[in-house]
Amino acid sequence: MTMVEPDLALPGRDTEMPVPARHAVLGTPLKPPFPEDLEQAIVGMGCFWGAERVFWQAPGVYTTAVGYAGGITPNPNYEEVCSARTGHAEVVLVVFDPARTSYEEILRLFWENHDPTRGMRQGNDVGTQYRSAIYWTTEEQHRIAEASEDAFQERLRQAGYGEITTEIAKAGPFYYAEDYHQQYLEKNPWGYCGLGGTGVSCPVGIGASAAGAPANVAPATAVATTPGD
Repeated sequence: MTMVEPDLALPGRDTEMPVPARHAVLGTPLKPPFPEDLEQAIVGMGCFWGAERVFWQAPGVYTTAVGYAGGITPNPNYEEVCSARTGHAEVVLVVFDPARTSYEEILRLFWENHDPTRGMRQGNDVGTQYRSAIYWTTEEQHRIAEASEDAFQERLRQAGYGEITTEIAKAGPFYYAEDYHQQYLEKNPWGYCGLGGTGVSCPVGIGASAAGAPANVAPATAVATTPGD
């Protein structure tokens, strides 16, 4: 339940994790280079199996992949991350077309599909790897992430929830997770999904936002999931 000290982190390795060339649902590449007009978002919201499905179902998303970010150990594997000795969170890489959706909309799906007040856990999943996190890739994303947190915090307070514990930090390396984790719920339709939102709607990214979402972009529907989906 506490982050590992850097001098106690596992050493990791230089070798990258091999992953499939194509997304099992979208048919698009999992790894760069991606088309230059696309943007990338990296978010952690508990177990990455269900989280990835939320985003591959969303309009305007080019590809998704699950992996590890926010930690210390280079190229960790799943067992190492679960040991809490790498510092990483389970995350989803979302590559999206800003002409068809917006970063605000990606964050709306993020906020509404998990409970960001739970610290180092989501549902029955407990540990530092299950923390809520937004790893921004540009200063504009940083600004939008902070604004969306403030807006959603107000909604959560009104609904009786506590303070948001989401880590918002500049993105470091994204390490791809193992092949069998990629698009897990497509390959295992009855597999475990630990996502559970608060039932509170996020006002950020809906329609034409103050941050400049295109007026003709319809917001994607939040995906309600329960363990066993």
